[in-house]
Amino acid sequence: MPRTQTASAVTALVLAAALTGCGSEDGSGPAGDVRSAVTPPARAVQNAYRTTLAAGTARMTVTSKVVAGGQALTGHGSGVADLKDGASRFDLTSQGTTVEQRVVDGAVYQRPTGARRGAVPGGKTWMKIDLARPGRTGPAGRSRPTDPMEPVRYLKDAGRADVTRVADETLDGTRTTHYRVAVPVSVLAHGDAGQEQELRRQLGTDRLPVEVWLDGQGRLRQERVRLALHPLKQRTPGHGNTRVTSTTEVRLTDFGTDVKVTAPPAADTADVTDRTTGSAGTAQAG
Repeated sequence: MPRTQTASAVTALVLAAALTGCGSEDGSGPAGDVRSAVTPPARAVQNAYRTTLAAGTARMTVTSKVVAGGQALTGHGSGVADLKDGASRFDLTSQGTTVEQRVVDGAVYQRPTGARRGAVPGGKTWMKIDLARPGRTGPAGRSRPTDPMEPVRYLKDAGRADVTRVADETLDGTRTTHYRVAVPVSVLAHGDAGQEQELRRQLGTDRLPVEVWLDGQGRLRQERVRLALHPLKQRTPGHGNTRVTSTTEVRLTDFGTDVKVTAPPAADTADVTDRTTGSAGTAQAG
């Protein structure tokens, strides 16, 4: 698969390229069904941001699949996250390559294994990407490292989205309410007007279809995004008409699980923020 096509798809999926899993613990039962029936859909999804963060921590998993030109790129990730301060620890695997990732104090640290181990400059074992550094976010043709908390933070903007209640459903023994949400593309662009314009052109719409499942306490349990992208010809020479489809699913479980995340030793870390391109970050691990 052309690298630029994969990078474009990953960029468009940035809100959902994170992680989760479902359990049968609290959050099920009649009380949850009554609340979902009486709470307006947009309010229920918007409230999920505050309610999910109040849970403190969670175990998360993510699965993703991107298909272009008859070729498929799949990925899987699992780990734990502190929902309040954004710290997380995950193992991300794609096409036989595994990357250990930590997010600490607004920085992403990645340690590739196997054939990708030599990708770290200076003989170091860890790469660091500062998510807050000015100029870090590139054009839509570039990928960015996954912040596992991105899907949860997205719910904060649900007031700007169209929300429809679908049905009550059971996920791995937990009773949930399924909602369909149309997310403004501007949420993905993070204030970058150029990126927003390119995403609109690639998607052929100004809104993204997202599905979320909330448990009886109003917490996010699952999020799914399916997209069809048409990469711009100037970004993918010779492949301008190739259709890219992608599906990403995030699940959360085990709220309150123990989470301890620390930054790797500075001596073992290479800061690659200023040189991060479409070949870095999550593009490596799906």
